[in-house]
Amino acid sequence: MNKVTRLLRESLQNPDAEFREGQQDAIRAVIEPPHRALVVQATGWGKSIVYFIATRLLRDRGRGPTLVVSPLLSLMRDQLRAAERLGIKSRQYTSGNKDDWAEIEESLRADEVDLLLISPERLANDGFRSLVSSTSLSKVGLIVIDEAHCISDWGHDFRPDYQRIGELIRNLPPTTAVLATTATANDRVVEDIKRQIGSDIKVLRGSLARKSLRLQVIAQKGVAQRLAWLSEHLSELPNSGIIYALTQDDAERVAQWLQKQGYPVVAYHAGLSAEAKIALEDRLLKNEVKALVATVALGMGFDKPDLGFVVHFQSPGNLVAYYQQIGRAGRAISEAVAILFVGSEDERIHEWFVNNARPPEQDVRAVLEALDEEAMSSTKLKQKLNMTQGEIEKTLKALSVLSPSPIVKVERAYQRTLVPYTHDAEREAALTNRRQEERRRFVDFATTEECLMMVVQKELDDPAAAPCERCYNCLGREIISSDVSDEVVMSALTFLRRGEFPIIPRKQWVSGALPTYGFTGRIGEAQRCEEGVCLSRWGEPVVGAWVQEDTAAGSYREAILGAALEALGRLRLSAPLRWVSSVPSQSHPTLAPDFAKRLAKALHIEYIEALEKIRVNEPQKMQKNSVHQAHNLDGAFAIRETRAGAVLLVDDAVDSGWTFTVAGALLREATSCPVIPFALCSTRRKDDDD
Repeated sequence: MNKVTRLLRESLQNPDAEFREGQQDAIRAVIEPPHRALVVQATGWGKSIVYFIATRLLRDRGRGPTLVVSPLLSLMRDQLRAAERLGIKSRQYTSGNKDDWAEIEESLRADEVDLLLISPERLANDGFRSLVSSTSLSKVGLIVIDEAHCISDWGHDFRPDYQRIGELIRNLPPTTAVLATTATANDRVVEDIKRQIGSDIKVLRGSLARKSLRLQVIAQKGVAQRLAWLSEHLSELPNSGIIYALTQDDAERVAQWLQKQGYPVVAYHAGLSAEAKIALEDRLLKNEVKALVATVALGMGFDKPDLGFVVHFQSPGNLVAYYQQIGRAGRAISEAVAILFVGSEDERIHEWFVNNARPPEQDVRAVLEALDEEAMSSTKLKQKLNMTQGEIEKTLKALSVLSPSPIVKVERAYQRTLVPYTHDAEREAALTNRRQEERRRFVDFATTEECLMMVVQKELDDPAAAPCERCYNCLGREIISSDVSDEVVMSALTFLRRGEFPIIPRKQWVSGALPTYGFTGRIGEAQRCEEGVCLSRWGEPVVGAWVQEDTAAGSYREAILGAALEALGRLRLSAPLRWVSSVPSQSHPTLAPDFAKRLAKALHIEYIEALEKIRVNEPQKMQKNSVHQAHNLDGAFAIRETRAGAVLLVDDAVDSGWTFTVAGALLREATSCPVIPFALCSTRRKDDDD
């Protein structure tokens, strides 16, 4: 038995283990000249075992440690546990374990770390770059780029920080081993990876077919029908699994519905803390839940060998992302199921994703012009520019990864360099067109009569693409029934109709934003609204869709009034409502007042136009952050007349909440009575910042 086979069996704790096809070739490619390899293999093939064994072999030859660049902490935790079996001393160096950094740095200086795992964001940190030059990392023996498709902006999950890897590799000796791994790189992405990390890299490509997976597409159903299907068929799906949704709101909505049906499921998304995500991943690993209802926050790196199913409640943007997500299932079991729904809302959501994937030229120009005047932190840029914090950070990152870069970060402030910026409009247009074309191919996939797995393989330029003989199309029959009962659909519709959520009052004024009113500091009890309620999110199922339609029509239907009365009946109030008022609007001057009058009549209380607009201002929806949102309202409203007692303050839409905050403070000061905000819909994405 040769050494590499012995190491394999030790790492897997299996005396009979044998290498999978291509694994030994990948190990040889990095430990022998030219020491560079790109491995494109199916999810679950075992790419990590390649670099664990390569690390052990290189360290035994006296080479420096391995540096693994990996996108997700969940992946890192799994890898750290596996590496221990080979006696590899591995550590992770991320924002999640800052308390350990000093000890890790000492171990690196003493060359006592065999393998260091970092997130790609570490490469942007001056302190980490100094660590590379001052410790054993300066003689790194192997660099591993996990999920290497993230390097390419032609790939499905491009991440700007990955572009720093090419610069890192170019500054290393040519004998430094490099291993890039991915399951989701077509020919174009492969060529882009080679361009960035070296054309002499050896490409090792295997078949991407997943023989354990049985794919099925269920013809388009509305949200209520999809919820009903999950309620009736989730128990039929093997083991535990993942239900993918496109947004945080959708993940929480599906999880709440299934919890009401008695299923042990939990929502998982980027809005959760790192600790909460770890706890949920562990619950799924231990089969304590039937499913996590997840956004793409649970994607690359999560490894549960016996995961039995993946359900797409809504469709991913393209076939490559689809393959990556279904690849979570069936890694170590003979049969797993992947069910795909395509929702009517998917196109709207994906259009938003495509349009917001990269900073537009006007944002880039605005940031550069601001930095031309003086060095600024991202917080100061937010005060100066009408951009969200997310837009500012996205733009700064896009500029920072350019080589050479037109900006540089010195401590907390960004400065303009002498490097000119040229916007590549042609490339941006090509990327957008490619995303749109990928989406069109996915829509075609959902209705194809060809083998589903074969279509996916062709999208990934897999030369071994062939019919799987296991999917819905190959079998000519359903794997899981698509039937749902009318009774459960009606129950789901009732659930969706009751989709209100709280309007949480703000607690702090923006410094200097409201000089006319003199509002500053903490929003005290004498100015603060009560917790209110919003009926829906714009365009989302049932009430949100009604509001969208009726806003255009100019009047709200009786069903919305009924939903409002039901929601108010469930709202816990500190005092009984005595009267109703509304927020004045320039764009729709009669819409909210007319609805508020009908609501007051139904509640058998008085309607009063308490507020008047005394200054024309820009629409709030044009304001991107709290500084601009609050300042845009300064001096815009005045009190006309009031009544005693708690007032329901009605607006058609709520976004940042600043309109309710300012108008509510004026009413609170005038009446000293409770003010309860009430909105028909929210136009704000849950993951938006101020």
